[in-house]
Parts: sequence; structure tokens; C-alpha cells
Amino acid sequence: MANRIFVGAHYGLKDWIIQRVTAVYMALYTLAAWGVLLTQRPLGHETWQKIFACGLTRYATFIFALCLFYHAWIGVRDIWMDYVKPTGLRLALHALTVLVLAGYAGWVAAILWRL
Repeated sequence: MANRIFVGAHYGLKDWIIQRVTAVYMALYTLAAWGVLLTQRPLGHETWQKIFACGLTRYATFIFALCLFYHAWIGVRDIWMDYVKPTGLRLALHALTVLVLAGYAGWVAAILWRL
């Protein structure tokens, strides 16, 4: 049995809500992306440049990536908390996960706003 300290009736509610909100955004973005892909039929580099020339497309794509990374952070963090018992190892895995996801976010920003 886990020895968790419960701090109120809403333990974990914030993370649950964030996962649902990020999932809804990612689902809506995916539907919109499919719509664009089906109507534009981007076969060449020029078409992709035209699609991402719009600032709204870049912004929506970056928000999608941030939602994906935050959604992943909550899931992976919960896996580390539930299954990795040594505190030092769990802390190292948390730090590594944050660094990797932050690096991915920077990479996405560099790709989307490349000159």
C-alpha cells in the first residue's frame, strides 16, 4: 500500500483537467491539419512553405507541440512516481524528462520560425 499524503479532496484534479484540455486541443488541431492536408495536397516544399507562412498556422502548431509535451510530461512523471522507488533515481529521471521535453520545444520553435 502506498504511503501518500493526501492534501485535500482535489488531489490530482489539476493534472487530470490539464490532460483533458491538452488532449482536446490536440484532437482539434489534428482534425484541422487533416482538413488542410486534404484540401491543399502539399506535395512540394513550396506548398508546405505557403501553409506555414501564415503566423496563425505557426502559432497553432507551436501550441500543439507545447500541449503534446505537457501532456507527455504529466504521463511520464506519473510513471516515474508510481514505478521508480529510489528517490535519487526518480529525481534524475524527472530532470532528464524535463530537459528532453524542453529541448524538443526549442527545436520545434527553431523549425517553425526558421529564417
